[in-house]
Amino acid sequence: MSIFVNRDTKVIVQGITGSQGRFYALRNRDYGTQVVGGTNPKKAGTDVEGIPVFASVAEARAETGATASMVIVPAPFAKDAVMEAAEAGMELIVVLTEGIPAHDEAWFYNKLAQDHPGSRVLGPNCPGILTAGECNIGFIPAEVATAGGPVGIVSRSGTLTYQALNELTEKGIGVTTCVGIGGDPVPGTSFIDCLEAFQADPDTKAVIMFGEIGGTAEEEAAAFIAGNMDKPVAAYVAGVTAPPGKKMGHAGAIVSGGKGTAQAKMDALREAGVLVAQNPTEAGELMAEAVKNL
Repeated sequence: MSIFVNRDTKVIVQGITGSQGRFYALRNRDYGTQVVGGTNPKKAGTDVEGIPVFASVAEARAETGATASMVIVPAPFAKDAVMEAAEAGMELIVVLTEGIPAHDEAWFYNKLAQDHPGSRVLGPNCPGILTAGECNIGFIPAEVATAGGPVGIVSRSGTLTYQALNELTEKGIGVTTCVGIGGDPVPGTSFIDCLEAFQADPDTKAVIMFGEIGGTAEEEAAAFIAGNMDKPVAAYVAGVTAPPGKKMGHAGAIVSGGKGTAQAKMDALREAGVLVAQNPTEAGELMAEAVKNL
């Protein structure tokens, strides 16, 4: 099994006629993902190497039966794209776009929670989601992943998501689903959302999570793990040497007022029984040991 997406998931791409949208739509399709359409109101009726282009998400869903959307449009248009997908009834909206204003993110996060609770946003500013061997939506380099294994992955960092996959593959360990939740201040899907789904998935026997400085998401995840999970969890938190008050990489990675430090997050996770690593490679090693004992 898996969480959120599988081989039956049908995907449309909002922004498919742009260079990046085209590249990743075709790359995801080549992996085996059911990319069944894209949208661009000015190019409706055309196609991108056999993928039909529709005028709207609603039309695309009606014609294809798609339930997931990949948003890869410029930041100024992302809010409208997310709302269009939600209003069309998309169950999963994977927002790859970076640089979306935090005000826009907060607005559509609350709007969906109020008016479209059946639509889940993954991201913004995320690498996407991969169910190994079945479905890849976004940037994740699926060639470094091994399917059929017992480990679920959730990460705030894009590149560390890829490293987590590679570390496990090098140790001969496969994964169920790998979720990049993104590092912006207002994520649509949280660590807890993913951990809860992994806990409920019978095929996921253990979880590896990669966090980073800024915010309180990792501390909240630690509290959830302590009270709700009986599966082993290994973790790494990036940014141990980050100076306070300096943004590191993106909007969500900032230590402010003594809060959001890597050390505080690591301490909270360790107290919750998580296997805490000092670097990404060690996280893979700790996960390998945990898998041996399953």
